Amino acid sequence: MRRYLLRRAGQAVLVLWAAFTVSFVILYLLPGDAVLAKLGGADTGTALTAEQVARAQAEYGLDDPWPVQYGKRLLAALHGDFGKSITTGDSATHMVLTALPPTLAVAGLGLVLAILFGGGAALAGTYTRHRWLGTLLQSLPPLGISLPVFWVGLVLIQIFSFQLRVLPALGNHGPESLILPAITLALPTGAIIGQVLAKSLRTQLAEPYVEIVRARGAGRARVHFGHVLRNAAIPALTMLGVVAGQLLAGSVVTETVFSRDGVGRVTTAAVNAQDVPVVQAVIVLAAFCFVVINLAVDLLYPLLDPRVRREVAHV
Repeated sequence: MRRYLLRRAGQAVLVLWAAFTVSFVILYLLPGDAVLAKLGGADTGTALTAEQVARAQAEYGLDDPWPVQYGKRLLAALHGDFGKSITTGDSATHMVLTALPPTLAVAGLGLVLAILFGGGAALAGTYTRHRWLGTLLQSLPPLGISLPVFWVGLVLIQIFSFQLRVLPALGNHGPESLILPAITLALPTGAIIGQVLAKSLRTQLAEPYVEIVRARGAGRARVHFGHVLRNAAIPALTMLGVVAGQLLAGSVVTETVFSRDGVGRVTTAAVNAQDVPVVQAVIVLAAFCFVVINLAVDLLYPLLDPRVRREVAHV
């Protein structure tokens, strides 16, 4: 078990290093100069002296060759320092961490709603005796995947904010302001979970062991929720780890549509201003969330599947 954990932790560290390195290479190879944009020389045509540009580049550590910059930034990132924002002069790490709580609140509620929507539709659709109801419930996940996130957000605002006037349309004012953004995030995520879980449930229901369990006197509910769901949950759990990590990326769209403060709006502003330290801090944060969630999923595998448990015991 210890070797299993060490191997998963080593893979997580490798993913974080790759996210940092790839983001550094891409961001620093992009055309444009954030320092010139801040000083106004790029857009206004103001004549900047070479000394002004050199002084500004030295202030943000951009005057060294890129291998030296990479080494310095990687070493600093290991201590949680991604440099200063070129736009505001504030610490990039502080800017992202300050914007993180409202984003985590929406993403966390969205994940809970996604599990309830996707898992509920898959379980009810495969359990019901009514074929028309099963077909209807199992058609909901493909429908949810096909809907654009921004369109769902705008429709929810139109119905619940402008017509029914029961929920706020914009801003971060109170818990009720979380509901519409969380539903917007939950629909595509829950649809993916529901589609994978429904397919896995149908596959498991056709396995021979189900007939053996029924022959031993187990009822429908016990077969479905006690035996079939346990075996069918592993593919859905794997997909949950993938899509949960994408909720942070989805916050860019929802925070823009609902005018909420959070990591998404910080990312949008940083990209528009070519604020490389802030963009890189966001990318590494997203990779960190993805790694932590998938590490938790990996630790759940041995608890759900005896085959994985035996494999881990022999590692």
